[in-house]
Amino acid sequence: MPSPPDENHEVAERALIDIAVESWRFSRVFIRLANKLDAGEAARYASQFRYFHRKVEESLTAIGLTLVNVEGQPFDAGMAASPLNLGDFGPEEILLVDQMIEPIIMGPNGLIKTGTVMLRKAHLS
Repeated sequence: MPSPPDENHEVAERALIDIAVESWRFSRVFIRLANKLDAGEAARYASQFRYFHRKVEESLTAIGLTLVNVEGQPFDAGMAASPLNLGDFGPEEILLVDQMIEPIIMGPNGLIKTGTVMLRKAHLS
């Protein structure tokens, strides 16, 4: 018996979300590698990377989803992201999101998937 259309849509949406999250992770590795290349070669690969990233975002947008990156923003306990290293800091320390390990994914009706982040202390001047 074939799956109902709503179930097929949910399976396809979940698959696209999984691909988007894995492409996010891979992009971080790709950026670190590209930073080790000479400027000319790095520029060529950066262009290809931007194209790939744009296609992933267009695919998500087509079904009403958005990747949210909160890198560099102040961390708030109500943020839709789970910090991996929160225990490394005291309760009074002001923290920033240093790195997104997995992006936050929002849909038309709100949060679809919480992100995963690494934190760092904010350096106040």
